[in-house]
Amino acid sequence: MKFVIAMMLLAAAGAAATGARADEDTDYGVAPVATLRLADYSAPTPREIPGARVVSTAELRAWLAREGAGRPLLFDVLGGDVHDSLPGAVWLPGAGRGRSLEDAIQDQLAKTLEAATQGNRARVMVFFCHGSKCWLSYNAALRAAALGYSEVYWYRGGIEGWRAADGSLVPLRISWRRPPE
Repeated sequence: MKFVIAMMLLAAAGAAATGARADEDTDYGVAPVATLRLADYSAPTPREIPGARVVSTAELRAWLAREGAGRPLLFDVLGGDVHDSLPGAVWLPGAGRGRSLEDAIQDQLAKTLEAATQGNRARVMVFFCHGSKCWLSYNAALRAAALGYSEVYWYRGGIEGWRAADGSLVPLRISWRRPPE
C-alpha cells in the first residue's frame, strides 16, 4: 500500500512539473505580430516572434553551460520591484514598454545593447520576463531585432519556466535606469 501511495505521489509531482514546464510550449492561439503590444502585457503570447527565435529552457541551459563568447547575454525585462532572476541576467525594466520602435526607450535600448555587445550585432542575446503570459520580453526582442541584431532570442518560458525546470534564481546585480515611458 505504501508503495502504491508513493508511486501516486511521484506521478502527481511529475505531472505538476511537466505542466509547469509545458507552459513555454502552450499554444494559446495568438498570432505573432511585428509591432509592440501597448497594453495588457500579462496575457497569453504567440509561440513565434518575427525577426527573432524562440529558445526553450533545455536549449538555454545548454547555452549557459558554455564559457566565454559562446555564452548568451541574458536580459530580464520584467518590471516592478527588484526580484530574483536567472544567473547572469541584466535587468532592463521598462525595455518592453513604450509606444513605438522609435521612442526614447528604443534609443536607450540601442545604447545599452551597443555597450553590452561591444558593437557585435551577431552576439547572442536572450530576452525574458515572467513566463508565457508576459509580452514585455516579446516586445524587447522585437526592439532588438529592429535595431539590426541578428541573434535575438525570446525565452518564452521566462522565470516561471526556469524555476519549473529546477533552475536556480539569484538576486539581480546589474540594471539600467528605468527609461521614460
